[in-house]
Amino acid sequence: MNRLLLILCLSLLGITTTAMASGSGGALMQAKVDLSNRESLQRGARIFVNYCLSCHSAAYMRFNRVGQDLGIPEDVLKRDFMFGTDKPGDTMTVAMRDEDARDYFGTAIPDLSVIARARGADWLYTFFMTFYRDPTRPFGVNNVQFKDVAMPHVLWELQGLQRVVKERETLEDGATIERITHLELDTPGQQSPAEYATTVQDLVNFLVYLGEPVQLQRYAIGTWVIGYLLVFLVVAWLLKREYWKDVH
Repeated sequence: MNRLLLILCLSLLGITTTAMASGSGGALMQAKVDLSNRESLQRGARIFVNYCLSCHSAAYMRFNRVGQDLGIPEDVLKRDFMFGTDKPGDTMTVAMRDEDARDYFGTAIPDLSVIARARGADWLYTFFMTFYRDPTRPFGVNNVQFKDVAMPHVLWELQGLQRVVKERETLEDGATIERITHLELDTPGQQSPAEYATTVQDLVNFLVYLGEPVQLQRYAIGTWVIGYLLVFLVVAWLLKREYWKDVH
């Protein structure tokens, strides 16, 4: 029975790993997430509300919570971050209905409250960095990480437009395929490549914060808990030694 359970667990792990790998567009770029960098989180929040919140909601987060956590005064929050509501206590929702989204984009638009926990920071960073021109797509762009993505490249004004560079590869059976090697900047944007990479870093940083606003507090509490357990281990060992010293 134990052997059967072990085989079942390994099989489920293999299925999960395969499913995760199948959703990947290749090697991921590294997102250097730093939730202690409040300035980065503030910039990421500004990018999010200006470029993402018009379509994507973050319905599990409230504006005033963002303001309190990131040190944004309420007057600045109302002026620069709140465009669809007048109440700081409202959640970060959008007016677009799922029915309208299906008409415009062919699919419902996902909420981004926990997208960083579902996809991972590296996946999101790679996604925002790898849009490229594709005239066959409805919005004229495609994505290396998410092939045939339905959304447009909303940050194209900042990054510019990239073109894909491919090479032909011959397989063992003699067939040839085209493989993407890299992307090249075709039309420059408002930012340099380094500046755009920083912009995406800030946005991903904020999305990671959205997924778990108390992550830093959890880490701090975890450190105290581990310290307590280590002290308790010493006390428990000394207590055990005292109880058993006369037992032969």
